[in-house]
Amino acid sequence: MADESDTFGVAVAVAELQGLLLEPDGATEAVRRLAEVARDLVPLATGAGVTLIDAQGVPTSTAATDPVVEQLDALQYELGEGPCLTAWDTVSVQTVDDTTTDLRWPDWAVAAAAAGVRSVLSVPLVHRGEEIGATKIYAAEPHAFTEHEEHLLQLLATAAGALLGSAATTESLRRTAAVLHATLAERQVVQQAVGVLMERHGLEPEAAHTLLLHAAREQRTTVHELAVRVVHRSDDPKL
Repeated sequence: MADESDTFGVAVAVAELQGLLLEPDGATEAVRRLAEVARDLVPLATGAGVTLIDAQGVPTSTAATDPVVEQLDALQYELGEGPCLTAWDTVSVQTVDDTTTDLRWPDWAVAAAAAGVRSVLSVPLVHRGEEIGATKIYAAEPHAFTEHEEHLLQLLATAAGALLGSAATTESLRRTAAVLHATLAERQVVQQAVGVLMERHGLEPEAAHTLLLHAAREQRTTVHELAVRVVHRSDDPKL
């Protein structure tokens, strides 16, 4: 189990992550900082990484403390297998005591051993029961991680998963709202253009809308772009 100093260290790190998520582009910085915190919490860890993964298994945000971690992470996605992907897929902790003898992901393990990585500990990131990614730490020595390190990384991952998951949900809602606002704004301009054409040519609403659509196709432009020109008194003889 983690002692009080370990728990305090995790609490401080989580508070820092929470602060970062309040800043613009905070999620990217928080993922990077989480990787650094994971490495620094475990004395024998030589590197760490964090990956946020969508429901299709595609990484959406990654961070690594050094090039070795980055390369081994990239290899996992290239091969479609490895401890990080398995931790995410099975929502379970994955421990590799020695990459030279572990046979679960042979191609990846050979590359990891060649890069000087002998031990791996990977823990899933979960938000509201849904797996959103994983964090992992590497060590140059075999059998470097015990139940103590596993518990410590799980403490960090539990809190970080909740924070990052909430941030991702909030960002997704913001993007959706932005798209809706943009769509409504475009629709309003089109309706204004239809009104202009109705008045200009004495047309019914449907006929004015059809005229706008046909003109947009002929000019190989979008209906919205043409509508903007119409509203701003375009000199197009066809309109």
